[in-house]
Amino acid sequence: MKTAPLEYLAHAAGPASEPTQQLEWALIALVSAVVIIITVLLVGAIARRRPGARTDRVGAESVGVRWIYVGTGISTVALFAALIYTMVTLESVASPHREPGLTIDVTAYDWWWKVEYPDPDNPSQSFATANEIHIPVGVPVQVKLRSADVIHAFWVPQLAGKTETIPGQINEQWIEADAPGIYRGQCSQFCGAQHAHMAFEVVAEPAAQFDAWRRSQAQGAAAPAAPDAIAGKRIFNDRCAGCHSVRGGGAAGMQGPDLTHLASRRLIAAGQLTNTPENRLDWIEHAQQLKRDSLMPSMPLSASDATALSAYLATLQ
Repeated sequence: MKTAPLEYLAHAAGPASEPTQQLEWALIALVSAVVIIITVLLVGAIARRRPGARTDRVGAESVGVRWIYVGTGISTVALFAALIYTMVTLESVASPHREPGLTIDVTAYDWWWKVEYPDPDNPSQSFATANEIHIPVGVPVQVKLRSADVIHAFWVPQLAGKTETIPGQINEQWIEADAPGIYRGQCSQFCGAQHAHMAFEVVAEPAAQFDAWRRSQAQGAAAPAAPDAIAGKRIFNDRCAGCHSVRGGGAAGMQGPDLTHLASRRLIAAGQLTNTPENRLDWIEHAQQLKRDSLMPSMPLSASDATALSAYLATLQ
């Protein structure tokens, strides 16, 4: 079994994240300065109070009171300045500087992400995928966030701050990437046993490459031709179609991820495993060992069924 590699960009890479990163460094500098000043004053006070040291008690107390006033005043000014800076930063990243060029719907489940690309002008070109968001570089993307069960939080640190997904409510966020790359996202609101294994990826790519990906994703699954794959499709429809859908393949389950183009994804199991034939079968047969308490049941397969099902899943490009 190959776990998912951590090959992600680790710097701010969008107009919604750069101001936030600058605020982060400013607050770290402020907190560090406070810690250093308090440490120096504490060490100085201990040194003056060491055994045998002679001090003018009245004078020392008078100086101490003055320093308390000074320290309180400086702290008040610094904290107020930090508050203003924080509010200005929040306002600057609250909405994109131009009209979003793409709108997607993201629904959080225990413990995976459904990603829908609606096309109001041509509904036949609408599609859904899972745990993988593709966006064009340099284009603001509006994300409409929902939850199917409990409170989760949608967070792509390199692209934007976090926004909670709340049952019965639609929240909105926007993301934009300055450069092509793969940016890791994560649920950052504790939501249950597999909270740590609820990741996703944002794949930012040039406009032409994104358009090609979107056209391919809108297509239904190709009919399998090889005998093993044909047998695997029957097994899939018998055992998996209750939860999963494959557009053009006869499966229309709504509980689990859409698997129409499963083999084209980089990761599976909400970012937990790399998408290889071996890992796909391991996930099917040992889902409860890999992600305990998830709704994906472990499904033992005979050797022949495993071979056939693997052949079919490989056709879902």
